[in-house]
Amino acid sequence: MSLIQHLINGELVNDSGRSADVYNPSTGQVIHQVPLASRETIQQAIDSAKAAFPAWRNTPAAKRAQVMFRFKQLLEQNEARISQLISEEHGKTLEDAAGELKRGIENVEYACSAPEILKGEYSRNVGPNIDAWSDFQPLGVVAGITPFNFPAMVPLWMYPLAIVCGNCFILKPSERDPSSTLLIAQLLQEAGLPKGVLSVVHGDKGAVDALIEAPEVKALSFVGSTPIAEYIYSEATKRGKRVQALGGAKNHAVLMPDADLDNAVSALMGAAYGSCGERCMAISVAVCVGDQVADALIAKLVPQVKALKIGAGTSCGLDMGPLVTGQARDKVSGYIEDGVSAGAQLVVDGRGLSVAGHEEGFFLGGSLFDRVTPEMRIYKEEIFGPVLCVVRVNSLEAAMQLINDHEYGNGTCIFTRDGEAARLFCDEIEVGMVGVNVPLPVPVAYHSFGGWKRSLFGDLHAYGPDGVRFYTRRKAITQRWPQRASHEASQFAFPSLS
Repeated sequence: MSLIQHLINGELVNDSGRSADVYNPSTGQVIHQVPLASRETIQQAIDSAKAAFPAWRNTPAAKRAQVMFRFKQLLEQNEARISQLISEEHGKTLEDAAGELKRGIENVEYACSAPEILKGEYSRNVGPNIDAWSDFQPLGVVAGITPFNFPAMVPLWMYPLAIVCGNCFILKPSERDPSSTLLIAQLLQEAGLPKGVLSVVHGDKGAVDALIEAPEVKALSFVGSTPIAEYIYSEATKRGKRVQALGGAKNHAVLMPDADLDNAVSALMGAAYGSCGERCMAISVAVCVGDQVADALIAKLVPQVKALKIGAGTSCGLDMGPLVTGQARDKVSGYIEDGVSAGAQLVVDGRGLSVAGHEEGFFLGGSLFDRVTPEMRIYKEEIFGPVLCVVRVNSLEAAMQLINDHEYGNGTCIFTRDGEAARLFCDEIEVGMVGVNVPLPVPVAYHSFGGWKRSLFGDLHAYGPDGVRFYTRRKAITQRWPQRASHEASQFAFPSLS
C-alpha cells in the first residue's frame, strides 16, 4: 500500500501525523494512505508560496502563458494515465473520467490567453496633459478546496487561471481520491512552473481551517456541499478574505407536452445517472407538465434504468461505476427508503445490486421515483446518487414556481419545441445556469460557472471572466506631466473636467 504525499515547494513531502484511507470503490479495498496536513505543513506551503510570489508576479504574462501551453500538451499526452487514476479512486467510468479531464483542459486553454485577458484599460487626455489607466494585479497567495467528484476538472477551474494571473496557489483536494490531482500538479511543474507557485496539501477540516485563518491567504475558492460552503464563506470573509464558495444543488428538468420525448429521455438518462449522480449539475428532478407527459416519460425511462450497465469503473463500455465510498452508498440507500416511507412511488429500486467479481464494491443501481411531492425529503435535499424523482404539475408556470421556490438555484433545463416557452423560462427562472434542450448546461471555459441562491456564496462565479476578476484586483492610475513652460495656481475645489 503506497503513501500519497504533499507537494510543497516543488518537492514531495510526508506528514508524520494523521492519515486517511483511500479506497478503490469498485473493490471496496484500501489502496493508499493519504496524510492529513498539520497546521505546520500548511504553513510550510504558505511560506513557500510567499517566497515565490514576488518573482512570479513580475514574470511577463506571455511567459506565464507559455507554461500553460506546455501544461496543456502534457495533460493531453497523459490522458489515459490520469483517467485510470480517477476511475480507480473515484469509481466513475474511464470514458467519464476522460470527459472530465477534457473539460478541465478547456480552462487551461483559456488561461493560455493571459496576455489578452489581463490587458488593462487606457484613456489619454482625460484632462489637460492627464492620462488614466487601470490594470489587473494579482492578490498574492490564494487557495482552493476541491471536492471528490471531479478530482481533475474542478482544480483546473481554479489554479491555472489564478497562477496565470500572477498568484501563487495552495490546493487542498479531496482526501478521498487525491492521486490524479497530485499527478496533474506534477505535470504543471514539468511544464516549467517555478517551485512554490503551486502546492498541494492533503487534509480534512483541520487543513481547511488553517487556510481560512492564515492571514497570508488572500482568497479562497471552494466547491462542495452548501453547509461547508456557507461555513467557509462566513469564516473567511469575516477575516477579510475574498471568497467564492459553490455549494449544493437540486437541478430540475422541465418536460413540456411538445418535447421531443425520445431525445429528452436519452438526455435525462445521462444527466441523472452519469457518474452515479455524483455531480453538482446532475438532473435529479424531472418536472412533467401534465400526466400524459409523466406517464409517457415513466414508460420510456423504466426499461432504460433497469438496463444500465454497471460495473468496475476501469472496465470499458459501462454506463455507471460504484459510488465513491460505502458511506455514500448507504446514505443514498437511506434516501430511497425515506422516499418510500413518505409515499413516493418507487418504480425502479437500485438497492441490493451486486457486481460479479466485485461483491465488496460500493455499487448501487439506478432508482426512479414517480409522484414525488415538494414536501418530501427526497425532493428537498441533494441526494448525490443515481436517483431520479418525477414530479407532476399542470402548467409551465407551476413548474417554474416549483423551481423558484427551492433553496438551491444551480442548474436547470427545459425540453420543448416552443420558442416562446423557452424564452419565458430563461427570463424568469431563478437559477444561475439554464439549458434549453441541454440537460447539463455547464458553461464553456470562456464563460463562468455558478448558481444562485444557496448554491453560491460570493459575488463572482468560477473560471472564465469572473475567475479573472476574482484572482486579480484593479488598480486605477491617473498621471500628469505638466509642460515645463507653464505654471498653474493651486486649486482647492474638487477636480473636475468642467
